Amino acid sequence: MKVVAAYLLAVLGGNPSPSAGDVKDILGSVGAEIDEDRIELLLSNVKGKDIAELIASGREKLASVPSGGGGIVAVSAGGGGGGGAAAPAAEESKKEEKVEEKEESDDDMGFSLFD
Repeated sequence: MKVVAAYLLAVLGGNPSPSAGDVKDILGSVGAEIDEDRIELLLSNVKGKDIAELIASGREKLASVPSGGGGIVAVSAGGGGGGGAAAPAAEESKKEEKVEEKEESDDDMGFSLFD
């Protein structure tokens, strides 16, 4: 990822086709390890291609990847008539209140930062 990031920084800096030396200079300026094999692999894969088109095609590919967010909604929606989901939420808030009370009592042990 750092090789891709360095390449993109060079492109954003105004260099439409950065060389291996350009990428190495960027990586070296931040003290990152320089892996010449990965740099050459990246440069060979992007040679002659427009970076904007590569990013657009990558976004299209990522759009088809499931993100897993829908499963949480399905689980919580399957709780029944609405009352089933409210009870665990109430228990969680009670637990949080108990934790806060303990923290407050621990803070008042007779010691103060400003005594």
